[in-house]
Amino acid sequence: MIKEVVLDTETTGLSIEKDRIVEIACIELDDHLPTKNLFHTFLNPEGVKVSEDAFEIHGYSNEFLNDKPKFKDIAREFIQFIEGKKIIIHNADFDLNFLNKELRSLNLETINKLNVIDSLTLAREKFPGATAKNLTSLCKKFKIDTSSREKHSALLDCKLLSKVYIELIDDKELKFSYNEPKEDRSQSKKKSLGKVVQPSLDEIENYKKFLKKNIVNAVSLKE
Repeated sequence: MIKEVVLDTETTGLSIEKDRIVEIACIELDDHLPTKNLFHTFLNPEGVKVSEDAFEIHGYSNEFLNDKPKFKDIAREFIQFIEGKKIIIHNADFDLNFLNKELRSLNLETINKLNVIDSLTLAREKFPGATAKNLTSLCKKFKIDTSSREKHSALLDCKLLSKVYIELIDDKELKFSYNEPKEDRSQSKKKSLGKVVQPSLDEIENYKKFLKKNIVNAVSLKE
């Protein structure tokens, strides 16, 4: 089974030097499809003010974030969740720079870019002539509903990206079964095998008579 994680962050701003992460979300994928396992937390930016531009994007104020955990409080749980899995990020350099800065500050192992699939790169390869390849434009291109996305949210964006990812890798079977929970999909496969019905003794006898009457040299059925 292929284990992956769709990951997204929100920050106080765009500067890797002075800004901090305020939200991290991860959704686990199994065979490219979402499971019920996720990691999600808001973060206290530890004195760094949310910029006006960032607030317009995600709507998280410093007052809202003030009582949230610090990155150091959730770092090991976060690492444990993504460990051993491919990580799917849209415009990966942005998120990786912020995440690895936080991990380095705690003397923890950083995320290797070789273990990351950048969906922006996939989009550029799939649509080489297109200019707009952000998550919103890709959702529009693939007719993915974004009506609940009034502002950016790391968790909601992970859910949208997981759908975009299936379109980018162009797996028609996955598109068909995307909205069915993984547990239900396994049950559906079992149901599709059908039910085996054991024939009665009378039915077996009648079938023997049919064979003897209609088929030359018919071989007798075992009792």
